[in-house]
Amino acid sequence: MITMNIKFVGLLRLAWLAGIFPILIAFSGIKFMHHTLLVFAGRGKIIQSSSRFSKFTVPQKFFSHFYVVAMVWTSLLLLITWAYAHKLGSLVFESTSYSGITSFLIGGSHISSIENPLSTSPEHNHRVWRSVFLLLLMEIQVFRRLYESLCVFNYSSTARMHVFGYLTGLFFYTAAPLSLCCDCAPEVFTYATNLLAEFIVKGKNHMSPADIQWVEYVRPLLTLGWCQWVGAVIFFWGWLHQRRCHLILGNLREVKEQADDYQIPHGDWFELVSSPHYLAEMVIYAGLLVASGGSDLTVWLLFAFVVTNLSFAAAETHRWYHRKFDNYPSDRYAIIPFMY
Repeated sequence: MITMNIKFVGLLRLAWLAGIFPILIAFSGIKFMHHTLLVFAGRGKIIQSSSRFSKFTVPQKFFSHFYVVAMVWTSLLLLITWAYAHKLGSLVFESTSYSGITSFLIGGSHISSIENPLSTSPEHNHRVWRSVFLLLLMEIQVFRRLYESLCVFNYSSTARMHVFGYLTGLFFYTAAPLSLCCDCAPEVFTYATNLLAEFIVKGKNHMSPADIQWVEYVRPLLTLGWCQWVGAVIFFWGWLHQRRCHLILGNLREVKEQADDYQIPHGDWFELVSSPHYLAEMVIYAGLLVASGGSDLTVWLLFAFVVTNLSFAAAETHRWYHRKFDNYPSDRYAIIPFMY
């Protein structure tokens, strides 16, 4: 199990590094790499339509596919991990290193676990329940993004994105939830496989009846550490601002027939940067990073990919706005207020 976990985590980290390095090289000023990345990662108004590779594109409205995949995949991971966490046992008290709300209220200073048939350490139980918490936040994010892609954005019929960018998006929303639970993913998959095998061999009527007590599925989440709740606050701060910015963008194109007409967006973080929805996305994943405890390199690499990828897209969007509008506000930055 340990060997499989090391290989699994190693592959995830290599995948994120493979996505980060080309963007960093493009940022370094190498024109060929910058142009190549813009061709293969371009979408919407920043796509390079003059490229010989421009025919390898799909409609930008296919963005909704990302969130359908993300909803199904994240929901599956969340349900299985949650069931596995409950099987391991419920955390009652937290140690000083994982000082949580319940611990503070009752004055507890140690970790104990109850109903722990798999005999794992309390620290391990904490990591599994933390993965449940992270996946729950991710589920909230992708659910809203799916709703927005279907009901808020009116994509132009001419808006395209490169097929490489499309495949990258599918990869991202498959790998991101896995990265949030990579500490326990192999054992969770083993647990799910064993359950499925038991169901196939014994049949539904011979399975052990499930005694579901909902409070036992929720209570351990309330005993997680301060970093999880601080991370959740950061997450929802970015989540709310991204929702507002997406509504602003969606309202600019309320009529689909006018979806090709671009306007300068105003309001919320648009007064500070050209791509506040990207900035909010970075804040969201910063919240997930904080909620993870910041000790997992895989989550750091996930966050680094989000920052580099969105910074590149924001810089190109910023240049496009300045080329498109003579009266574009000169005091707006690309993505990070007062810095970049």
